[in-house]
Amino acid sequence: QLWKGRSDPVLHIELRRWADLMVVAPLDANTLAKVANGICDNLLTCVIRAWDLSKPLLFCPAMNTAMWEHPITARQVEQLKGFGYTEIPCVVKKLVCGDEGQ
Repeated sequence: QLWKGRSDPVLHIELRRWADLMVVAPLDANTLAKVANGICDNLLTCVIRAWDLSKPLLFCPAMNTAMWEHPITARQVEQLKGFGYTEIPCVVKKLVCGDEGQ
């Protein structure tokens, strides 16, 4: 009864329908892990989980080089590619911590 009168849109589904493509930039290590493991605990991860796989989704990983080079990161990136998502690769630059890296 409570839900029958509900008229608010479900935002992550509305965004999924509205968008022709999705670009996730930057995709940090935390969000990468969430998406790879199907965790939906915020608007972004809910939209990604509901994404129409016939539409392009591009992701741009961005994290400290030590995190980027960890073996689990490569597995998670491959998982996203396996979903049909397209990676825009990291570039070498000066990082927030002051290091030069990816």
